Amino acid sequence: MITLAHISDIHLSPLPSIGLRDLFGKRLTGFLNWKLKRHGELNSETLVRLVQHMQGQKADFTAVTGDLTNLALPAEIERAGNWLQSLGGSDNVAVCPGNHDAYVPGALEGAQSAWGDYLRGETLEGQAFPFVRRVGDLAIISCSSAVPTPPFLAIGRFEEKQAARLGRILKLLGDAGYFRTVLIHHPPNAELQHPSFGLKGHRVFRQVIAEHGAELILHGHTHRSSIHHIPGKDHEVPVIGVAAASAAQGGTLDDPARYNLFRIEKAGSGWHCTMREFGFQRLGQDIVMRMQMRIY
Repeated sequence: MITLAHISDIHLSPLPSIGLRDLFGKRLTGFLNWKLKRHGELNSETLVRLVQHMQGQKADFTAVTGDLTNLALPAEIERAGNWLQSLGGSDNVAVCPGNHDAYVPGALEGAQSAWGDYLRGETLEGQAFPFVRRVGDLAIISCSSAVPTPPFLAIGRFEEKQAARLGRILKLLGDAGYFRTVLIHHPPNAELQHPSFGLKGHRVFRQVIAEHGAELILHGHTHRSSIHHIPGKDHEVPVIGVAAASAAQGGTLDDPARYNLFRIEKAGSGWHCTMREFGFQRLGQDIVMRMQMRIY
């Protein structure tokens, strides 16, 4: 049996010291949004408690589906690298980047350099994404939907070339009998698309999954816990989102901070997979198991 933990939308806080020259373009609107709203809804104490609880589960692997930073300032990117090291070694932790990690041009490249092996794995054609990490029968496939966007937009992009590589990877790993878990920050299912924060290329992503199949898709971005399905090659594929790991209980739109824990086991020619969701409730200070369900 393999255990996989999923955490997302870390949004490390507080913001570092910011000079006026840092606040050009989108970073200005993002800074104002943080000061007016987000600083009260995302906090470090919540994150620390949730991560401690998750680490107590001793998962074999941890998937982080993006948005470790807020404005992708160099100091934030460096701090996120340190946070990843505290989460676990790069052998058993992998990241797919979020839109906040690519907030402005050049930011994602800075994150790739600073976060090193947390953003690396086996690849095709020398391209950074998708990359693959394997643990026993589990294969983690990290895609990137993270691109810089104009102010007031939080969209992601998934383009044909990455889709072609993902298709080849899914076929190779499927033929080899792995439990294929795909990470992407923006949700790919049609129900969660929106012109200002959806995934451009969501149809292309779903076409690849429909053609080659997968066992599980994990995402963040919405700051909400959610379970959907999209068509796969032989069966419907679960698409599971998780609330922001730093979301305080008093937030008006977001679910309180949570993480998911999957127990995955080969069962003949198929799989057994159970998901448990842990986190805060709207009321009370304890982290509890909110839900348990069988995925396969």
